[in-house]
Amino acid sequence: MKAFSGRPAEDLTIDALHRDELGPDDVRIHPDTLEAQAQVAEAHGNPQLAENFRRAAELAMIDEGEVLALYESLRPRRCTAEELATLAAGLADRGAPRCAALVREAATVYARRGLLK
Repeated sequence: MKAFSGRPAEDLTIDALHRDELGPDDVRIHPDTLEAQAQVAEAHGNPQLAENFRRAAELAMIDEGEVLALYESLRPRRCTAEELATLAAGLADRGAPRCAALVREAATVYARRGLLK
């Protein structure tokens, strides 16, 4: 397992933090670590958790500000169907097909329940 920076997990210690040796990407999870967690979840019969880990792996490659904006967009009555479609297309273009599918699914459910802007 490793941090987003590539630093091995065993180097991520409280002592290293106290010595000011860790940066933001040292405490950011690596997509490979999330994929490993997804495989464990699948092996233990939890496909939904595995899918969540795989979506998280896609999001790990996106700037945190954009991820927060994505969460905000997915709140009920925040976006139109067209805005969610554009968001999904952008995610797909950036190599996040699972997240794009989730946004498309949300748009369908929101439309059915009257939760679009």
